[in-house]
Amino acid sequence: MTESPTRVAIVTGAGQGIGAAVAQRLAADGFAVGLLDLNEANVEQGAKDIVAAGGKAVGVALDVCDAGQVDAAVTKVAEELGAPTVLINNAGITRDNLLFKMTEQDWDSVLGVHLKGSFLMTRAVQAYQTKEKWGRIVNLSSTSALGNRGQVNYSAAKAGMQGFTKTLAIELGKFGVTANAIAPGFIATDMTAATAERIGMSFEDFKAAAASQIPVQRVGTPEDIANLASFLVSEGAGFISGQVIYVAGGPKD
Repeated sequence: MTESPTRVAIVTGAGQGIGAAVAQRLAADGFAVGLLDLNEANVEQGAKDIVAAGGKAVGVALDVCDAGQVDAAVTKVAEELGAPTVLINNAGITRDNLLFKMTEQDWDSVLGVHLKGSFLMTRAVQAYQTKEKWGRIVNLSSTSALGNRGQVNYSAAKAGMQGFTKTLAIELGKFGVTANAIAPGFIATDMTAATAERIGMSFEDFKAAAASQIPVQRVGTPEDIANLASFLVSEGAGFISGQVIYVAGGPKD
């Protein structure tokens, strides 16, 4: 019996937080992983850690908003690890402000990284998925898609990720490709720590206040998201597509 080839996954925004946790989990699950991020040092270190643990990985620096860099990065992963058939669109930024204070740059930057970045990455990776007749796409949305004060740009981007996901599921299903979205609630990351600093609260107080409003009485961790991503890219999730799953410690509308 011949051993099946190792599947290859690409994770964007893999330099820290949720992306780093997802990359580590997929590597533990047996995937070869391409870690992509604007921060070259972080993804190179992340790849080294995976290799040191016995896995296969490569770190590639890129701006997901640049089509040329995206195509080059995906090609590099394919050449070094094999055809990428799993894509985690996690790269994201925040530029929070109330509407009347928000600049065009605040709007363009957030919509660009989340939506254009995910479009460019998916367009590049689907060429491998459709050829292989198998693939998994997981897009990171957020509970902010339902609306969140001071995040009109981020909310619009994360709501857009949900429509993007559902259309991918319709278009790519016949090629054996599923597409789903994970919508995290409060996850303790550098990004939420920055939010706490912006509003003048200590991170511990910020987390405690958030936890008090969550049914399970705790905030989430990057590993909570990685656990679901692990399932959604598995063989066992092959009949789940076009779904938005809220990972928020309780129900969301």
